[in-house]
Amino acid sequence: MLDFVYHVPTKIVFGRKAEEKAGELCRECGAHRVLLHYGGRSAQASGLIGRVRDSLERAGLGCVELGGAVPNPRLSKVREGRDLALRECVDLILGVGGGSAIDSAKAIAYAAAEPGKDVWELFARRRKAEGCLPVGAIPTIAAAGSEMSNSCVISNDATGEKRSYNDDIARPRFAAMDPELTMTLPAWQTASGCADILMHTMERYFTNGGNMDLTDALAEGLLRTVMRCALILRDDPHDYDARAEVMWAGSLSHNGLTGCGCRSDFASHMIEHELGGMFDVTHGAGLTAVWGSWARYVFRNCLPRFEKFALRVMEVEPGAGAEETALRGIAAMEGFFRSIGLPVDLEGLGVSPTDGQIEQMARSAAEGAGGGKGSAMFLRGPDIAAILRMAR
Repeated sequence: MLDFVYHVPTKIVFGRKAEEKAGELCRECGAHRVLLHYGGRSAQASGLIGRVRDSLERAGLGCVELGGAVPNPRLSKVREGRDLALRECVDLILGVGGGSAIDSAKAIAYAAAEPGKDVWELFARRRKAEGCLPVGAIPTIAAAGSEMSNSCVISNDATGEKRSYNDDIARPRFAAMDPELTMTLPAWQTASGCADILMHTMERYFTNGGNMDLTDALAEGLLRTVMRCALILRDDPHDYDARAEVMWAGSLSHNGLTGCGCRSDFASHMIEHELGGMFDVTHGAGLTAVWGSWARYVFRNCLPRFEKFALRVMEVEPGAGAEETALRGIAAMEGFFRSIGLPVDLEGLGVSPTDGQIEQMARSAAEGAGGGKGSAMFLRGPDIAAILRMAR
């Protein structure tokens, strides 16, 4: 077991109509004027933005709005939000929507706190943040876990790069979580969100850097719960209890809990970020499209963990040896992804990268990670290219 620090300061208000407490939660943070950042027309049309706006007004808080957050959130929108926040003297950023809106809100909070510096320098690993405005979150998709995490991911629309930045100063001060807000999601988005939650947990589970029985048990229970509930929601999207289980799992999967005592991998995320940056694919689906190829490429280097996963999570029949058992577990997970309508290769994802594009993504991924990434197996550019070719 490795030494670790676990720090999760986010206050969670969970349940029906939690979004109506947004005003008092912002006021508890000392806010006076809030930037309400959200995505497209659906948040407006559903009445959600109106309810949040009314809550802020009841709390006596000023409010300015910025819509337009999109999947694979854009650096240009972050800069627009920074300028608006500075012009309107905003002192808290409230992200309403999926992980993209919340990630974008965090990036705006960084940018507005240090207006004399280029926020992209954080994501390019050229400096560390020295300030961040307070952030609140109202998630409408159970997926990214951004409402409790210290991370955010932004796409540079000028260069096509998609990069993450992690710092505890951006963890949301609060998250108002209402599972009913996720009931109108299309089946594809629900399934992709469940996949993202699973991947956030598996990225910490497949490790050669320490382990901890209790952390493993928490991760395994979370994985089994999300898989069970994903199948329920496939057949009954309005099952409140399944929605609630998945929403809470999304937060726990990415707030650090399932990685305590181990060294996380996150190579699959690194690879998917290149796909997202180049092809603008749905994040969860991009992850499932490359995961099986990644797993088959690295599993012998992390065999005890893959065997454990196969037996404890996928509950497969043991094979003749550890390798056969591990491969059965990988195949079973791919079968689960298919069962909820997600791709397990790039063809199923709908993209056909050329050899040149694969080399470009591999090179960009390795450079963006400082040479490479991975705990199950450390991957450099040639490894990443090989995995992407396997996934075609």
